[in-house]
Amino acid sequence: MVKVILIGSGNLAQHLIVAFQETEKSGRPIELVQVFARQKEGLTHLLHSDKIVSDWSQLKEADLYIIAVSDDAIGEVASQLPFTNRLVVHTSGAMDLQTLDSKNRKGVFYPLQSFTKNKKVAFKTIPICLESENEDDYKMMEKVATAISNKIYPIQSQQRKALHVAAVFVNNFTNHLFKIGAEICADNQIPFEILQPLILETVQKITTISPEQAQTGPAIRNDQKTIATHEQFLTNENQLNLYKILTQSIQNNGKKL
Repeated sequence: MVKVILIGSGNLAQHLIVAFQETEKSGRPIELVQVFARQKEGLTHLLHSDKIVSDWSQLKEADLYIIAVSDDAIGEVASQLPFTNRLVVHTSGAMDLQTLDSKNRKGVFYPLQSFTKNKKVAFKTIPICLESENEDDYKMMEKVATAISNKIYPIQSQQRKALHVAAVFVNNFTNHLFKIGAEICADNQIPFEILQPLILETVQKITTISPEQAQTGPAIRNDQKTIATHEQFLTNENQLNLYKILTQSIQNNGKKL
């Protein structure tokens, strides 16, 4: 039985709690021993309060300690751990291995997904990117990762930084564009749901062809009349600037279809 302790109480930590508990119910050899959280009340709806601690000295011995906190807090949390030579990993896409304190063995356990509280995810489909300092620790992390996901990738720190930047483009930036689209619809008394099939088709399309092949619209066609009409319509300066930047980017990097 692999013993895991989770440190953190945010979005990712809560989803990991659920995922690990589901593995226990299914008989997989993973045990969530404890969760460290400064405020116990925020987690009691997910697990028994006896498993939640808020004092570093109460941490039990485990095979793997997963730090699931904000990037800025990783170093401080790692330095406060009251033990040495144990396997401690963080879950950040942007921070490298050396962010962790050298008194313990280091690793990265990075689930690549957008997590929102109370929004259930199918953890089995989520890619988990792993990095460690030695092969034995990697095997331990891999055993834990495969208990909750079917998609495991060995990813080094520099690759993970690139992956995180790419994720910001495909997730955070696109969601912001969805928000702008929703605002334009609301300003003109149009239900945003009309656009939802288009959004779903766009996302589904890139599972079978490349984003470059999937690109459509006035920018890739160099349809100057339509572009000019859109620019005249957009009175919001932020929306207009984004429209011009994205149009130029598509035309610089794309090809006419």
